[in-house]
Amino acid sequence: MPQIHYLDEADISGKKILMRVDFNVSLNPDHSIADDERIQRTLPTIRYLLDRGNKLILVSHLGRPKGRDPQFSLQPVVAKLQELFPEYQVKLVDDFTTDRSAIDSQQVKEILVLENIRFYAGEKKGDDGFTKQLSELADIYVNDAFGVSHRADASVVGVTKYLPSYGGLLLKREVEMISKATDNPKKPFVAILGGSKISTKIHLVERLMEIADYLILGGGIANTFLKASGYEIGKSICEYEEEEAARKMIFQAVQKKTRIFFPSDVAIARSKEATEDIIVSVDMVPADKLILDIGPETQAKFGAIIGSAATVVWNGPVGYFENPQFRRGTDFIYYSITENTDVVSIIGGGDTLSAISKKEYLDKITHISTGGGAMLEFIEKGSLPGIDALKK
Repeated sequence: MPQIHYLDEADISGKKILMRVDFNVSLNPDHSIADDERIQRTLPTIRYLLDRGNKLILVSHLGRPKGRDPQFSLQPVVAKLQELFPEYQVKLVDDFTTDRSAIDSQQVKEILVLENIRFYAGEKKGDDGFTKQLSELADIYVNDAFGVSHRADASVVGVTKYLPSYGGLLLKREVEMISKATDNPKKPFVAILGGSKISTKIHLVERLMEIADYLILGGGIANTFLKASGYEIGKSICEYEEEEAARKMIFQAVQKKTRIFFPSDVAIARSKEATEDIIVSVDMVPADKLILDIGPETQAKFGAIIGSAATVVWNGPVGYFENPQFRRGTDFIYYSITENTDVVSIIGGGDTLSAISKKEYLDKITHISTGGGAMLEFIEKGSLPGIDALKK
């Protein structure tokens, strides 16, 4: 059976490396980097390759640009890398398709960063001509971008057809940790799903019901299940077209002996911008109000389940965390996980990490995945297009 070859299993030195990273960082209004966590997480792979005399060409996207849009330039990333690697010269390659001079003359003490790869239409299309042009820049390809490995893009999947390809150290940790938690999890296994949509996670929920003992639901996902169970949810976010699918999943859970939990009390308000809320039972939500967080009774119930868990996988906030008034439930989930000292815990998704207000406890989480959608798809399917492409 084909296997992924990882960097630390090979002797790669003195080569030109095309390395896919996920530097899709959040930016401040002045275009400085708001959170460099994604850059920090791939530094071990970068250092590993530089220490062996390789020349690095880094490839990433930033945001969802429509064509070549300066506000999505990777210049802030280049500035951050220059801070982190003062002994190297870090250069932005504006357009490798029209000018290869910086690449052809690259020195050992230079790190090159290609401008936002999504400035090129051929990236998302997986265009073969563009893929060949990209692969001609280097001797070897390294994928250290787990967070985009669910995309079949040119820089994720395409280049593996033309270059010897390896998984980076971050990709290796992601695959090993998530596989360990889902292939043979310690029990009880608790899965926590939040966020707004169930439609994109139906197959994931079905997969989780195969392996989880408890499935905790919050956010808009829980609202759809509450509606499917006959509760009135006022003006709350809900995918009404998925009610039937939710009812079916509740029935399936009984068959598979997975216990599904959704909120029993909730924080409600007239709008998402509200500065105060009212706590009500889920059967008492007025027609003109929104459910915006879980209530204290629900927190206690969810906390007890998490406290008894041996494995926890969490993706998605359980309230409208953008307003601090409705962040309490998500923070409580987080604290419950960190206080269970025996648990194997995996958290993933940009929104989940953004929703957590006190970052100092993050070292108590076993593994923080750099991928949200990628993590969920990996749990659901057992692999990803970018990972399959590395198997030779």
